[in-house]
Amino acid sequence: MHEKQAADGLAALGNVTRLKLFRLLVQAGAEGLNMGEMQRLLGIPGSTLNHHAGVLRQAGLIFPAKRGREVVCTADYAAIQDLSEFLLENCCAGVAADSAEDAA
Repeated sequence: MHEKQAADGLAALGNVTRLKLFRLLVQAGAEGLNMGEMQRLLGIPGSTLNHHAGVLRQAGLIFPAKRGREVVCTADYAAIQDLSEFLLENCCAGVAADSAEDAA
């Protein structure tokens, strides 16, 4: 994962409503939830849900799929795994002096 992808994913999750939506989809598992169920469970207007789901989709964190007349969303577990691995890839490896200068 590149830094841009990680930043986009973290920015998408940096909103309380989107974080709740993403966590709800993680709880739903592979079956996902349709838009009506998500709206009811989150207690938000449909337009608000569409906006936040669109941001999560653009960040690559959820998959919307048409199933008959419904749109069902599922969490992209591989994407969140990649994001987690990116954040932790150098965990406890120490910081070289030149790395600290590059970060500044």
